[in-house]
Amino acid sequence: MSTPSSTGKVQVGGAEIYYEIHGDGPPLVLLHGGVDPSQTFGAPLAAMARTHRVIAIHMRGHGFSTDTDAPWSSELMADDVAAVLRQLSIGRARFMGYSLGAGVALQVAFRYPELVEKLVSVAVDYRTDDDYPEVREAFRQLPVHAAAYGQQLASSPLAELYPDVDWERVFRKSGEMNEPEYDWTEGIKGISAPTLLVFADADSIRPEHMVAFWKLLGGGQRDAGFDGSQRPASQLAILPGTTHYNLIQSPLLTEVATAFLTR
Repeated sequence: MSTPSSTGKVQVGGAEIYYEIHGDGPPLVLLHGGVDPSQTFGAPLAAMARTHRVIAIHMRGHGFSTDTDAPWSSELMADDVAAVLRQLSIGRARFMGYSLGAGVALQVAFRYPELVEKLVSVAVDYRTDDDYPEVREAFRQLPVHAAAYGQQLASSPLAELYPDVDWERVFRKSGEMNEPEYDWTEGIKGISAPTLLVFADADSIRPEHMVAFWKLLGGGQRDAGFDGSQRPASQLAILPGTTHYNLIQSPLLTEVATAFLTR
């Protein structure tokens, strides 16, 4: 585990967005997956802090951040992230996001391209129809079961770690956030920062989507040449023996991410 060198909160539209800073080096914004920030802010954070000054941001309504009545969206959370960086006087950073956090990182790249030096996007789609049907159905059911799920989690170790979280609200708003149809194709095409896409080989996302995503970033267009000089700036990694839900804990993830970010 890593001990933060500093922590703070930034007021954004009525919410308080919590952040921690770990390590030293080039700034890296680390954005967690849905419901449980501790998955990302445990061993993965400690690994990335060996080479970077990691700014670990809790999304609104998650962890130690507060919430408002405003509906959640990746766009809104991207604005929160930009506000934290302004408060810290960080004009440009590397970004790494997992699942929910990867969607937010992509929106930062769309909305604030000047902030993004490099991007590691872990296990996220760019269109609603690229998830398997059972995944879409699970999101649709979240608001219905939010009270039951929230009650179960309220007596868990996670609730002890984050005692002020309204778990029913987290599940309800997570489901509502994923209800609208979306297609970020044009935004992906416009990303100028070198990007590493990482997926599990048994992800919630269809494998053909993974390749299509990479192609939108300039990958898969031609042979790279004997000397590799024709390879694209962006990269694709599909990690063996992983799923959408345990990918963040894989040592392979931080290994490939570190190699990409520091090359």
